[in-house]
Amino acid sequence: MDAPTTASADKGTSDENSDSQDGRDDRERRENGADWFTPRKRGTAHRSTPHEDGNGDGAAASGTAGGRGAEGRRAVPRRPVAAIRPVGTGAARAAAMPPPVVPIPPAMPPPAVPNPPVAPQPAAPATPAPNPRDRNHDASPDAVLVRRTMEEIAPVADKVTSYFYALLFVRHPELRALFPVAMDAQRDRLLRALLTAAEHMDNTEVLVDYLAHLGRGHRKYGTQPAHYPAVGEALIGALSRFAATSWNRETEAAWIRTYTTISQVMIDAAAENERYAPPWWYAEVVSHDLRTPEIAVITVRPDQAYSFLAGQYTSLETPWWPRVWRHYSFAGAPRNDGLLSFHVKAVPAGWVSNALVHHARPGDVLRLGPPAGSMTVDHSSDNGLLCLGGGTGIAPIKALVEDVAKHGERRPVEVFYGARSDHDLYDIDTMLRLQQSHPWLQVRPIIDDRAQLPDLVRAYGPWNEYDAYLSGPIGMIRNGVHTLRGIGIPFERIRHDSLEDLVAAAE
Repeated sequence: MDAPTTASADKGTSDENSDSQDGRDDRERRENGADWFTPRKRGTAHRSTPHEDGNGDGAAASGTAGGRGAEGRRAVPRRPVAAIRPVGTGAARAAAMPPPVVPIPPAMPPPAVPNPPVAPQPAAPATPAPNPRDRNHDASPDAVLVRRTMEEIAPVADKVTSYFYALLFVRHPELRALFPVAMDAQRDRLLRALLTAAEHMDNTEVLVDYLAHLGRGHRKYGTQPAHYPAVGEALIGALSRFAATSWNRETEAAWIRTYTTISQVMIDAAAENERYAPPWWYAEVVSHDLRTPEIAVITVRPDQAYSFLAGQYTSLETPWWPRVWRHYSFAGAPRNDGLLSFHVKAVPAGWVSNALVHHARPGDVLRLGPPAGSMTVDHSSDNGLLCLGGGTGIAPIKALVEDVAKHGERRPVEVFYGARSDHDLYDIDTMLRLQQSHPWLQVRPIIDDRAQLPDLVRAYGPWNEYDAYLSGPIGMIRNGVHTLRGIGIPFERIRHDSLEDLVAAAE
């Protein structure tokens, strides 16, 4: 649901013979004891929340406005926290997670022996060094099998997506209410999130954060622990149909283990988050500033306290398109008055963005998901900040600048603000005012419809003592990671919030 999207899925369905074969395959799995995704309850059947708002009415699942308590505050649902537990808890579950690849230090040399005898040794055949771009080098056996499946289904990804949703909704029609009425808006977000996580399961450090964010974020859809088995069965069903060449018992077992681990991380993160946060917040629009015909700065007031960090983002839902959520970065550091601002550009066929830019007005009520993202400032470091913001990507960059100023730091901050024309530099006045107020800040507007913003950064620097932050179109982020690593900035000091590119750049 909250994940990078790809092309819209094919709407085709399977034929009758194929459905019959799938039914036989399912029966065989159950007869062989492979009824995998059966949830097991925790030690206690229910976990109550610390909120005093009373019981919720399940409105998040239906997309309607949430219930409210006697004092006018929204009720936070209290629900069972039964979880999928085939991999156990504690140490057993930790052992099921593929360990991060850690370089093995060389063994300690033996004590020196005076004049040791030297036996002649035959020359060892030369061993080619491993290719750093070989993604299966040092990969776990399950990761190798999962990636083999991914390679096979890549040419028919749209059909896999269509079949996945067909299986999910036919076998579990009650789940259809969790998704938008028009699936063109949903596209393949849920499936793509699962496949992205599965493909990179060996990158534990990145994946655990990503999956925990998904688990917390899925609370706003009304997702329950009991829904995960249905999704897992649909996933296995779709993969087994379209990966016929690579699919076998070993591959199926690898996917079962992988999905079980993925879902458990998400379930645990959602259960932990439920203890102290609602699944979503109401937010009233208090101002709507149309900067250009396509870009608006929208400020909202949440109905409850909303904590976030500068550089993070959230998801927004409008009353015009229920259950359709889109991500937007906070356009400022946390404020004393609790207001939140967003920069929104209306894009062609963008349901949420067009609603926010062209229809939203003060008094309208939106819904906010939880904050997420790791593009935040490390205030324990003295490194400078190298910030690249393209288009509305300047919003979180502005928030980072405000955050540094609030902490009273004097570390240098270099901002490259890229646009294709003067017209697109819609927030340049704000950035220049910040530059006048803070001598440690340098703002460089870059206007060129041919050059790539990251490439122009090469002309400045050096950047050895800087942490890099990128926000903007996905192409700019990809090019930016490649360029910044090429000029010597280590990967761990390059921050943005695109999982697939984070993982790819780390390989």
